[in-house]
Amino acid sequence: MTEVDTTTLDALVVRLERAADQLRSGDLSPDAAASLVEDCAVVASQASTELERMARAAQQEPIPGQDSLL
Repeated sequence: MTEVDTTTLDALVVRLERAADQLRSGDLSPDAAASLVEDCAVVASQASTELERMARAAQQEPIPGQDSLL
């Protein structure tokens, strides 16, 4: 089984964590907080797409011990 590259997903998670920290701080105006929440929705969608891509790639690999006989 090959190593899964999670670089893109990791970067998206970092962005979401930073946004969560900003929202928790309470330092944002209501408009800025609303904009950041919208940005989080976009980033979460990107993360979902990346997870789906990774899952499809994993399905392409044969299960260990289930290699083709021919």
